[in-house]
Amino acid sequence: MKWTGQVYADTPTVAVQTHIEASPERVWALVSDIHLMPRLSTELQEVEWLDGVTGPAVGHRFVGRNAHEALGNWETTSTIVEYDEPRRFGWAVGDPDHPWSIWRFTLRPEGTGTILEQWTQMGPARSGLSFAIDAMPDKEQKIVFVRLREFETGFTANLAAIKNLAEAGA
Repeated sequence: MKWTGQVYADTPTVAVQTHIEASPERVWALVSDIHLMPRLSTELQEVEWLDGVTGPAVGHRFVGRNAHEALGNWETTSTIVEYDEPRRFGWAVGDPDHPWSIWRFTLRPEGTGTILEQWTQMGPARSGLSFAIDAMPDKEQKIVFVRLREFETGFTANLAAIKNLAEAGA
């Protein structure tokens, strides 16, 4: 990722893609399972469906419990805002109309496999990162850049793990 000089108000984004030699349906089964993500992530520790639902659909909500060495522990509520099987699975963190962040998996068939992308956008609503920015406003661009790099590193690891699972048929 190259330095962009973005600030939080720019609603910066980051995305990582990989090719997986498996059908979109096989990859979809993995990325739409919210319980898989804590097994892959160093930050997301646990997820749980809310409101008595047991699976994904637009409007369904889940809680995520997170831990980060520099940011501490926190809990968020996410709402599924995109569910287009087997193409797009996205959720908004916080208020879906004014989220802290938006996260998405996009799947596209290519040849005998699938291109999988993991993407996120910071903001527009204030998030936990806003406290670090408030404490060091002169370092906002660096704070945003470092966090985007962390996301990029996590996405690269997530997609490699999903690729291994999908291609092994696990």
